[in-house]
Amino acid sequence: MGASPVRKISTDKLFYKIGEISEIAGIETHVLRYWESEFIFLKPRKNKTGQRVFTRKDLELVLQIKDLLYNEKYTIAGVKRKFGDNTLKKNSVSMQTIHSVKKKLKEILDILNTDNTRNEPEAPPENEQTRLLL
Repeated sequence: MGASPVRKISTDKLFYKIGEISEIAGIETHVLRYWESEFIFLKPRKNKTGQRVFTRKDLELVLQIKDLLYNEKYTIAGVKRKFGDNTLKKNSVSMQTIHSVKKKLKEILDILNTDNTRNEPEAPPENEQTRLLL
């Protein structure tokens, strides 16, 4: 009994069906569906008919997960932690930056509000006012 022929699939496509991802990665489709339920970061879109539509990024994630599980012997929980740690670090830095910018903007707004109440601005000369409207 010979091995079943493997169909060559282009890896430069924009979108892939689950069967194509299965063939490229060498993983059964039910395993991909299971991974989708386990890993929140692996969420392929679905088309109008409900078929999963994987992007190139999804394909790369599947290949990374496969490598971690099968070659590097990670557990499912280990893969979740590995990917989760990266997202938490990025999000916490972003939130810190957002809070810092928000604080500075409030300070600027307070300065502008106090300056506005002290000095009522003079109306610009008529020709300047016309220029601003144009």
